[in-house]
Amino acid sequence: VPMGVLSCMKYLMFIFNVLVFAGGTCLAGMGVWVAVDPAGFQDIVATRAMLSAGAWLLLVVGIALSLLGFLGCCGALRRSRLLLLL
Repeated sequence: VPMGVLSCMKYLMFIFNVLVFAGGTCLAGMGVWVAVDPAGFQDIVATRAMLSAGAWLLLVVGIALSLLGFLGCCGALRRSRLLLLL
């Protein structure tokens, strides 16, 4: 495989992982927003318990995606197979 293709793959993998990291950060931010100020979202969700559970779910999934995106970025830049497999 030519070196240019590997370099292109490395940067594409990095960009994809940055997008995953950004999406995870947005989800975590949305989870914090819903947990701190649920008044605007009570019209959408019927019960307060469901809103609280949804906020925690958004927060946990967002943090997990941010962590995976960060590890993927590090793995792509360092060409670490272990970090990319995570």
